[in-house]
Amino acid sequence: MSKHLSFIHPRLQPWHTLTALTVVSVIVLGAGMDQFTPINLLSIQPAQAQRISPSDVWQLVYQQLPDLPKENQYISRESGRVAENNTLASRLIRYHIYIKERAPNYRLDWKLTLADYLDANEIMHENTYPGNDTLRQNPLPGDRAAIKRLTRSQRNALAQVLTNIFNPNP
Repeated sequence: MSKHLSFIHPRLQPWHTLTALTVVSVIVLGAGMDQFTPINLLSIQPAQAQRISPSDVWQLVYQQLPDLPKENQYISRESGRVAENNTLASRLIRYHIYIKERAPNYRLDWKLTLADYLDANEIMHENTYPGNDTLRQNPLPGDRAAIKRLTRSQRNALAQVLTNIFNPNP
């Protein structure tokens, strides 16, 4: 039966295979390149979108939500001075990303984090809360109270702003 099907799978010569692989390689490696240079074929291209550092996001939050309480009156253990950059927003972001390991680009995840602060979702542990190890006083009770003082629309706006910051081009 194999001699009747020889027209379906003709025997390829080694140079046919090499030619086919070369053509496919050029097509795959060259696809989507604006300027062809031999260096571009072998180098890693930089990402188009800029990554946002979680440590810088809190400033963007306060630019967009200037009425959000800063809760930055706590004293640093190291310097003995007020830790002005250790804000509610910075601790909220660190708790969300590093403690709970939730995705920063989903609005639902931010709502779950806010629900943690409202005692409506998961238990928050004081010993792992951001700022517990760097501030003289654990900021968790004050942060919870500040989030509880926000209205529902303010909490929704906070969740949306955080989502938008981590999704600059949705």
